[in-house]
Amino acid sequence: MPAEIAENLRQVSERMQTAAIRCGRKPEEITLIGVSKTHPASVIQQAFAAGLRHFGENRVQEWEGKRGEVADLPAIWHLIGHLQSNKAAKAARLFHCVDSVDDFALAQRLDRARAETPDAQPLRVLIEVHMGEETKSGTSADELPQLAERILQLPHLRLAGLLTIPPYLEHADEVRPYFEKLRSLRDSLEPRLGHKLPVLSMGMSHDFETAIVAGATEIRVGTALFGTRPGSPANRIV
Repeated sequence: MPAEIAENLRQVSERMQTAAIRCGRKPEEITLIGVSKTHPASVIQQAFAAGLRHFGENRVQEWEGKRGEVADLPAIWHLIGHLQSNKAAKAARLFHCVDSVDDFALAQRLDRARAETPDAQPLRVLIEVHMGEETKSGTSADELPQLAERILQLPHLRLAGLLTIPPYLEHADEVRPYFEKLRSLRDSLEPRLGHKLPVLSMGMSHDFETAIVAGATEIRVGTALFGTRPGSPANRIV
């Protein structure tokens, strides 16, 4: 298994590099987040040994269960799944980044909890934007500007950019309009806010190359690195 993960990481990295060069971008501008949800801590350890440094988890409770086994790794831990308000305080303490903020009440809870965390730097957050995804989470494009403006007022959060999960479409190129729309939203939002939003988190195992061409700075890859997760729908590849 360690050799398999290392080879998968090599292949994904090569695909990232090829996609970046094809559109005139630098490969180092793009961060690979290994989606380790539902996988055991041993898989994270193996991927870290192979060179991966960013990991994404979907649920606070699941992360609590395996965090102790990997707490010594100098990795960056992302919460990429929908966050319930009653788990916000734990999330603010357990993760370096919360990439799925979708309303101001949740942002306030994260801000308060981060303020109470000793010696913690401001928590990096992304706003999840709903653009016809299969999931219900995410703010609408219309509500995005106001939410971003309000989050910027919270001193213990650092708004870094946007995230989206497009609908699953068999041909990756069909997803490109969703990625391009997120980039357009970001580009129009920055002058309004007077604040840079350098992060665009978009693209998964089956479409990350398309996302890179459209401007992704972070991609979230699970299946292509770790294999199919137990209980995953056959047609939904993360």
